[in-house]
Amino acid sequence: MLIPKKVKHRKWMKGRSLGRMVETRGTSLAFGSFGLKAESAAWLNSKQIEAGRRCLTNFLKRQGKVFIRVFPDKPITKQAPEKTLGGGKGAVDHYVFPVKPGRIIFEVDGVSREVAREALRITGFKMPMRTRIIERDEK
Repeated sequence: MLIPKKVKHRKWMKGRSLGRMVETRGTSLAFGSFGLKAESAAWLNSKQIEAGRRCLTNFLKRQGKVFIRVFPDKPITKQAPEKTLGGGKGAVDHYVFPVKPGRIIFEVDGVSREVAREALRITGFKMPMRTRIIERDEK
């Protein structure tokens, strides 16, 4: 799974709500011809990214190239479910990537338009947010 090798701070604060914010970085295609773009905000964990990657590579039958544009580096802590208050912050359970609307999650290159759109459509069902398929403008 995708986890950071080394972190500066082991436990982070939760952060602000992502509901109304929009992404300013990673909003245009950089590597591939087709991409999956987030339309709403969510926390994308490493298991969901891996599920999307496996779905893409399985559908493409190892043709073309898949680019993952996100990396989960925000640690999420968890306490035992029946633990009483006062024990401090829990241990790190998993890592997430906070996705804001407009962020490109996956890119695909080297396959036909129909194949890429179908692969990204199926991958969009694995994501915890609404997504849209975008393609590069050929001029």
